Amino acid sequence: MNRHPPALTDHLGYWLRAVSNHVSHAFAARLAHQGVTVAEWVVLRALYGKPPMPPSTLAEEMGVTRGAVTRLADRLIAKALVLREASAEDGRAQTLALTQKGMRLVPDLAALADRNDGEFFAALTSTERQALEKLLKRIAAAQNITALPLD
Repeated sequence: MNRHPPALTDHLGYWLRAVSNHVSHAFAARLAHQGVTVAEWVVLRALYGKPPMPPSTLAEEMGVTRGAVTRLADRLIAKALVLREASAEDGRAQTLALTQKGMRLVPDLAALADRNDGEFFAALTSTERQALEKLLKRIAAAQNITALPLD
C-alpha cells in the first residue's frame, strides 16, 4: 500500500519548532548585542540573587554537566561577569558568584527576554498566553524535561 505521508505542516512539532526557533534566534541576537550568549544568560540568571555556590550545585540546578558549567563559567569569568573563589567552608572547593557587573547586567537581560516574549506572543491574549504556558509546562513535566535550555 502506497500511503502518502502527512505534510511537514501537519505536525504539531513542526509549528512548535518553527515558533521556538524564531523566538530563540531573536533573543540570541538581542543578547549578542550585550556580549552574552543564551547559555551564558542562563548561567547568569541561575546565579542571580543567590549566594556563591559550587559549580556542581549550579550544574545540578541547571540539569547540565559540571563540565558544561565550568566551560560557561570560564567564558563569564573572562567577561568579568562571574567570579570563581575558594569556598569559605572548604578552601579546596570553589564557588561561583556574580560580580557587581554581572548583577547589574541580569535585570537588563531579563528586560530583553520580556521584550522578546512580548513581541513574539503579542498575537495571543493574556488568557491564551497563560494557557500556552500551562500546556507547555504540562508537556515538559510529562516528558521529565528538567534541564534548562542552553541554546
